[in-house]
Amino acid sequence: MNLFRRRPHRHDVVIAVVGLLTGLAGWALGLHTQGGHPFGGAWVLLPLVVTAALELVRRTAPRFALITGTFAIIADQFTLGSVVTVLMFTDLVYAAVLYGTPAAARRIPVTTGLLSVAVAVGFLAWLHKPEALLIGLLTGIVSFAPATTGALVRNHRDAAEAATLRAEQTALLAEIDRTQAVVAERARMARELHDMVANHLSAIAIHSTAALSLDDPATTRQALTVIRTNSVDGLAEMRRLIGLLRDSGAGRAPAAAPTLAGLDALIAQARTNGASSGLDFALHDTRPEGAALPAPVELAAYRIVQESLTNALKHASPGTVTAVLAHTGRALTVRVTSPYGERPGPRAPGSGAGLVGMRERAALLGGSFASGPEPGDDGTKIWRVRAELPIQESESTP
Repeated sequence: MNLFRRRPHRHDVVIAVVGLLTGLAGWALGLHTQGGHPFGGAWVLLPLVVTAALELVRRTAPRFALITGTFAIIADQFTLGSVVTVLMFTDLVYAAVLYGTPAAARRIPVTTGLLSVAVAVGFLAWLHKPEALLIGLLTGIVSFAPATTGALVRNHRDAAEAATLRAEQTALLAEIDRTQAVVAERARMARELHDMVANHLSAIAIHSTAALSLDDPATTRQALTVIRTNSVDGLAEMRRLIGLLRDSGAGRAPAAAPTLAGLDALIAQARTNGASSGLDFALHDTRPEGAALPAPVELAAYRIVQESLTNALKHASPGTVTAVLAHTGRALTVRVTSPYGERPGPRAPGSGAGLVGMRERAALLGGSFASGPEPGDDGTKIWRVRAELPIQESESTP
């Protein structure tokens, strides 16, 4: 294995160069830690050079550096000894814990601690002098102390990295929440825009087609009247929606949401718009007198009835369109039925967005929605829309 495959860190190069030069200067000045050993003279430089070279790989190969450095510090004990070699060995122990594997970071402090105790006990038993305990203390200073320091620094580093990771994950989750909120708001705006404007535009499309296809001044004048009314109402709804989008909410009272009390006016408007197509509209409100509903439920029910009437204006065959409201105490049921079949005269195109919007409104409240053709009581086919909107008991009137 090429230990120098990765370029040494500049700090490691500085440590190695400074350590080597300091050790050489100490040897030249005759500074040694011990004397009377078998290998005197320049032999002290061999462990010094090896330990200095190992400083270059203290990050990239900490395990190899520690093992080889251990042999070097043992060899240094058979020479005159250099304090620089000892100091660089302590740095190798520190680096092995800090940059090594998690398993090595756990084992090295324990191993060096046991080694320090073993050395103290062994020399005490051999020499039978209390001063022998100093050898164990020096062993602990050289090995156990840097290993413990490296473990503490590594724990703090890992804690800082974990905190940074949690902060990044929190920021990512916040961004995901923001994106989801934007998507949900866009979907809500799309439903509101469709429900508010589609009714008026459908009436305009139907009556303008009728005015173009029938050469009757009275019919044309009636169609133009309906077109103008729906154009003005549609523009007013558009201005209100645009105002809500532009306004930040400061200094302005919130706009009142439509309620079920406005269904009579909605039915009357639909009756006017559908007169030329042979459609009539009826409302049957079977809710108990004075029954209160949460605002989201009222808004959803109103929009579902509104969109059902709009679809009837565009697609229903001549007959009566009936909207029924029923309050069961735990849910509000909305049913709208309209004649289903071939329709004479002008029709407005549909995109299916209305059914999607009604289904979304019911799902947001935890309710259910169904629509489709089915046989009527008199044998004819009808198109039925049915939505069940749950009501929280705490929000309903006892």
